[in-house]
This record gives sequence, structure tokens and C-alpha cells, in this order.
Amino acid sequence: MTDKTLHTALGIYDKVWAMALPLLRLNRRLKDGFSQRKLESPLPVADIWIQAASGGEAYLAWTLLERLRTDGPVRVLVTTNTRQGMDIIGRASAALAAANPDIDILPAWFPFDRPSIMEKAVSRVNPKLAVLLEGELWPGFMHALKSRNCPVFIINGRMTEKSMTAYGRFPGACKALRPDRVLAISPEDGRRFERVFGKDVVSLMTNIKFDRLAIDPENEGAKISPGFMEQMIPSGSRFIVLGSVRREEEPEIVQIIQKVHRLRPDAIIGLFPRHLERVDYWKKALSGLGLNWHLRSGMKNPLQNGEVLLWDVFGELSTAYAAADAVFVGGSLAPLGGQNFLEPLVYGTVPVIGPSYENFAWIGEDIFRQKMAVKTRDHREAADGLIRQLDHPAPKAEIARKATAFISARQGGSRTACEAIEEALRTAITMESK
Repeated sequence: MTDKTLHTALGIYDKVWAMALPLLRLNRRLKDGFSQRKLESPLPVADIWIQAASGGEAYLAWTLLERLRTDGPVRVLVTTNTRQGMDIIGRASAALAAANPDIDILPAWFPFDRPSIMEKAVSRVNPKLAVLLEGELWPGFMHALKSRNCPVFIINGRMTEKSMTAYGRFPGACKALRPDRVLAISPEDGRRFERVFGKDVVSLMTNIKFDRLAIDPENEGAKISPGFMEQMIPSGSRFIVLGSVRREEEPEIVQIIQKVHRLRPDAIIGLFPRHLERVDYWKKALSGLGLNWHLRSGMKNPLQNGEVLLWDVFGELSTAYAAADAVFVGGSLAPLGGQNFLEPLVYGTVPVIGPSYENFAWIGEDIFRQKMAVKTRDHREAADGLIRQLDHPAPKAEIARKATAFISARQGGSRTACEAIEEALRTAITMESK
């Protein structure tokens, strides 16, 4: 693609944005920070600009900034597109202020990608390095950075086949706007980035998300906290946890409870709705099933075999996982992308999940091949999986050791990424001083 063709394409892209902006003002999700998204309120000057599109990427940015080591004070602009992302970045800024005072984190909304807006934004911020997390590529942003000779890195990079095909329709633009470096999280993702941008800019790293998992190798997994679980679950009782249950899968969870209670009537079930406003639904549903149930907040005496404990308080799911003989992790029976199913594993319990776990596909298929998690097609298979776990429990210490080895072998991605950022920053500072 010639410079003239790229200029024409970006001009058309700019006009499309100009027509879209009045409509975007009506979008409730975009009302937060709208003036900054339009650049009506300025962005701060920064050495590094990290774009963290939403909540997941904001946590990645937090992890990177925890581990970033600099030779002196560095200003890091961290932008995001969502309210959740902004809240997380704000918490990261407060948490890291004392831990690493050399790094000044500056949260802001990501400007709209209209080229004329992005040119002003990049000129104002004047970064020495820009980092895109995971894979959202913004043509206006990347062109503005390229125009100022600012290196662009994609870190924790992932790309779907669908995205690769879409980018492949514009090979000239991809070549003109390609990043200076891509650190991809798997060989498959790496090959897709290579198809789009070329082999010379692509290398591999382990997923930063593994670094966010709290594993203590000295203890070979997480410890079981003493206290209320030991008091509530009688010694010798079999305990099932249904964790992070979402509204959309409630009918299927009801059927799991029915089947488990019919086939293993002595089992105690701990039920954790993902959102506490669903507790009232579960009060009615459990009463309708004719089961004896109790609210966690009102528990004073140990449970009896066959009863259900409905959690109406926050913060105890991990401890319940540690005490469980069998665990189902929700958000996975409906197309919701799943919840974190590694957590019960590090407590020594093999988790059962439904077919939807797209949000955690980064964990990889090895975990299922190694039988450290059980993937099922529907609620019937999920109930059967829980019953098998009850009847043939794996030794918790052995599972915890395997989990620790599995996760530890995949940690270190944030250090790889930080080394790349630190090197690029040193190079930029050296060049600037000449």
C-alpha cells in the first residue's frame, strides 16, 4: 500500500468516525468519559502508553506494572474503553503507588480512534513506547504512533482465525501499520500474527494470566483455612460445591441438584450464586424441590446429611472449594464464557465444568488431557461427573501438587513482557539523549 493509498483510506475512516460520533454520544456505555474520548479534555504526557481495552486487559496491565523495573521515574498512561477497566486501573494506581513510587500510573479513557483525534492524542502524550494488550488493533492509534516513530508492542497477544481472515483482506494496511514487536501467548496465535504481520516481529511468551494465580509452591497448593467449614460440615460427610452459578443456567443447576440428591441423598450441597440478588430465587427453588436448606448468614449448628447451604455472603467460595469433595464451576452451562475453574484445582479438587469456558480458553486443553478438570456437554453429564468425584475422590495433596506444577510451568509471562518493555524504554531514552 502506497503512502497516498493509506492516506486516502485513513481519510475515509476519519469521515466514518465523524458521522458516528453523534450517535455514539447516545450510547449509555460511552457516556462515561465522553469528553476525554473526544479529546475535549487533554491526556497527560507519559513515557509509556498502555491500552487495556476492558477489565481483563486492565488486570494484565496491573500485573505488568507490579513487575516493571525502571532506572528512574516513569509516567505510564493506562487507557481503557470500559467503566470496569477504569475502576481496575484506578485500584491498581492506588495499590502500586507505595510499592513502586518510581512508576506514576495515569488512568484515562481511550480516545475514539478517529485519525484526527488520535494524531492530537499521540502528539500530546508523546510516548516513548506504546503497548497494546492482547490484540485489539486500532488503525488511527497505530498510524499516529508510527507517524511519530513511536515503537508499538502487542503483548499477551492472541488472534482468532476470524480476526486473521479479516486482517488478511487488507494486507497493505497491515504491512504499513504493523507493530514493532508481537509477543504471542501460543504457537497457534503466533502463526496467525505471522500471517498478518510477518515472522520477523513475532515471538512467544506465556500468558500473563497465569502470573495472577496465587500459588505457593512451598505448600504445594493452597491451605485449607480452619474455621467455619469444619464446624458446618460434619466429619465424614460428602460435600459438593456449586460455585459461581449464573442466572442464565439456573434451570440446569436445579436439575443437577435434583439428580445428585436423588442418587446421593446423603451429600451436602453448598450453593454459591454468582450474584447475591439471585438468593431469593434460590430460596423459592430449593423449597419447591422439597429440600432442607439454610442460609449461610444464619448458620449456627452443623448441617445434616442431604441438606443444602445457600451462600448469601461474599468471600467464602475459596474456603468452600478447599473443603469440597466435588466442585462444579458455573457460568459454563449457558453460553457465558465460564468462571475461573483453576481455583478449586489449586485446593486439591478436580473441577467439573459445562461446555462454555471461552473466557478461560487461555488455560489450554492440556488441563483436560491431564484429567485435572472435567469438561461436560450438559447438566446431565455435569451431575454424573460430580457423583463420580464423590464416589472416587482423588487425593487432594496429589491434585494440589499437579496443579502447582501445571501453573508454575506456565508462569513468567509478565517478566518476559517487562523485560521487552524495559529494553525498549532504555533504548528510547538513550536515543533521546543523543
